[in-house]
Amino acid sequence: MRKIFVHFLWSLLAVVVLGAAGAFYAISKGWIGYMPPIEDLQNPINRFATQVISADGKVMGTWNYNKENRVCVDYSQFSPHIVEALVATEDVRFYEHSGIDFFALGRAVVKRGIFGQVSAGGGSTITQQLAKQLYSVKAHSVTERLMQKPIEWVIAVNLERTYTKDEIIALYLNYFDFLHNAVGIKTAANTYFGKEPRDLTVNEAATLIGLCKNPSYYNPVRHPERSRDRRNVVLMQMQKAGYITDAQYEKYSAEPLNLNFHVSDHKDGIATYFRDFLRRYVMAKKPERSDYPSWNYVKYHQDSINWETDPLYGWCNKNFKKNGEPYNVYTDGLKFYTTIDSRMQEYAEKAVYDHVVKFLQPAFNRENRKKPNAPFTGALTAEQVRRILARSVNQSERYRAMKSAGASEEEIKKAFRTPTEMSVFTYRGEIDTVMTPMDSIRYYKSFLRCGFMSMSPQNGAVKAYVGGLDFIHFNYDMCMEGRRQVGSTIKPFLYSLAMENGFSPCDKVPNVQQTYIVAGKPWTPRNSGHSRYGELVTLKWGLAQSNNWISAYLMDKLQPEAFVDLLHEYGIRNPEIHPSMSLCLGPCDISVAEMVSAYTAFVNHGIRSAPLFVTRIEDNEGNLITQFQPRMNEVISEESAHKMLYMLKGVVNGGTAGRLRFKYNLKGDIGGKTGTTNKNSDAWFMGVTPTLVSGVWVGGDDRDIHFDTMTMGQGATMALPIFAYYMRSVFADKRLGYNENAVFDLPSDYDPCESYDESADDGGMTEVSDEMIDIEEVFE
Repeated sequence: MRKIFVHFLWSLLAVVVLGAAGAFYAISKGWIGYMPPIEDLQNPINRFATQVISADGKVMGTWNYNKENRVCVDYSQFSPHIVEALVATEDVRFYEHSGIDFFALGRAVVKRGIFGQVSAGGGSTITQQLAKQLYSVKAHSVTERLMQKPIEWVIAVNLERTYTKDEIIALYLNYFDFLHNAVGIKTAANTYFGKEPRDLTVNEAATLIGLCKNPSYYNPVRHPERSRDRRNVVLMQMQKAGYITDAQYEKYSAEPLNLNFHVSDHKDGIATYFRDFLRRYVMAKKPERSDYPSWNYVKYHQDSINWETDPLYGWCNKNFKKNGEPYNVYTDGLKFYTTIDSRMQEYAEKAVYDHVVKFLQPAFNRENRKKPNAPFTGALTAEQVRRILARSVNQSERYRAMKSAGASEEEIKKAFRTPTEMSVFTYRGEIDTVMTPMDSIRYYKSFLRCGFMSMSPQNGAVKAYVGGLDFIHFNYDMCMEGRRQVGSTIKPFLYSLAMENGFSPCDKVPNVQQTYIVAGKPWTPRNSGHSRYGELVTLKWGLAQSNNWISAYLMDKLQPEAFVDLLHEYGIRNPEIHPSMSLCLGPCDISVAEMVSAYTAFVNHGIRSAPLFVTRIEDNEGNLITQFQPRMNEVISEESAHKMLYMLKGVVNGGTAGRLRFKYNLKGDIGGKTGTTNKNSDAWFMGVTPTLVSGVWVGGDDRDIHFDTMTMGQGATMALPIFAYYMRSVFADKRLGYNENAVFDLPSDYDPCESYDESADDGGMTEVSDEMIDIEEVFE
């Protein structure tokens, strides 16, 4: 019997061993459970945050998905302390096993399984933990977790065969979620200590590795004492492993955590509006009319053109990975190399902030104190203001949420009139207050908005892009998406049409007010001044003084239909621009980006450059995927472009933009055009230099939010200084290579009006305020 029993035990052992071997073989072949393909094992981490990189090599920010703000870091960029802390704490025999530590596994089975010792230590190696993070879903029971273990063991062995030990360490640290939107050691080091991984000290490394046991429980922000105790456990393990001495342990364990906590976010960094625009631009799908509201045909029209003509628009859905799937900026770890120069971007953002926040906004707030309908113009009645606010209520997220929850209109109105505790934005930081939601809508409308873009006319490279003043609180992009009436900044396009039809800057026309019949109705454009009334003046003088009568005269001599066609050639895609006499005064809605791109034709010999945002895209291994080239089209002849530059220089040297010279002391060749729409609703300035074309818009959230005085509301006051501050900074930074004394590429001693006596100019420095009179009536 004894012999039979011994044979039975040996047979049972053989069955168990063979069964286990068969099970592991079946697991390795994918017959039992899930076994990732070998190509996935060779490149297991594919959910990296995409990096947006400036032209001067700075990472401006990342795009992440579901808080996976991960940026891959090579092992060589790790502090040795982070590696030592990880190995000492999580897998002290890491460099001795091949994925499974049978000694630690046996210890865990005996001590935990048989004797129930909770503090017996785990049996999982770093490689097994990596396998779990990469491929195991969350288990909902002990049984399910036990079934996952053998699969993870097989994956761990395969990982050890595929990667070196250093690579496994790098994979583990790049993948671990350290909480607070810090996935991976690079983001974690920045989030908790404001450092790069290579700069982490022993204590900082020990704190982060302490999170690997349970990041929520040992969260250093919410539970600092707990985290400090766990850090000291890691330090003790490092002492036992010989990575630090006893004296060092005593020293480090007595120190506080010394966090420098900052939550990393894709909205952090410079060019936040640009990065958000670019993310949506490249992820766009082919436009379908049913996906757009009935009132937004302009957006559908623009997107449809972009889909067909711009390789960058919808790039992710036009290009595919090796597995046939479209690219995804949230998960594929791409690198977008942009044309933005981080230094010029900072100068642009500072120029916008310094002028709008420090000068215009305080002045606007002072003016609003005298308005009963503030921040709306004093010309509105209380009923008109009520209707505007009612529209804003219906467009708010609070209204949509209450409506979806089944609240009645009366309940919603009551909620918007009920004082509520809330945090509101100020330029000094958020403050806690109590106000009604209706008052908060009115409060946020009191902030002025701005859009700015600067680009190279020679190739379209966008160097700076400012869509607003605070992306978190005012995330509507007033550079690429927002469209506002452009006023007098449209006049250079009209003058260029005149140049194409044989006119010259020195041609003289009557400076008189005339009445024209538009759509069967009389239309009489007005000027704010009557300088040189009744005289014959040159077209150069007319543009320099932004004279409405001269613009109307030209439009009467030309064809409005031809003007609309030319505007489309300039890259202005609004399909709702109608041919009309009044179009010469700029009633149409155009974006800052479209205007800047259009003005490049004047500098670039009549050839318009479309905005170039990205030069190339690389995958997460640095392989080139796509390169982008400038896109250009000829708009006007070279001779007409020369004439336009000559006249645009006149706007700066003796016209409405003269303060660039006498107040801001800008030198060299500069051309420009100011613009102010009816009642000061929109303020514009377009500036051109030999190597940069820039555009600025400043205004309110609604057209009825504006300065009521011409002195403050005109484009020369609202928008022009931003261009001046920006250009002064750019010229002062010699690293950028922009020469303040550069001249336009014109024929030698070019002067089509050489015989004209410019002393007759009165040098008026104010912009027309009432150029938009009765535009709405004309279009009806």
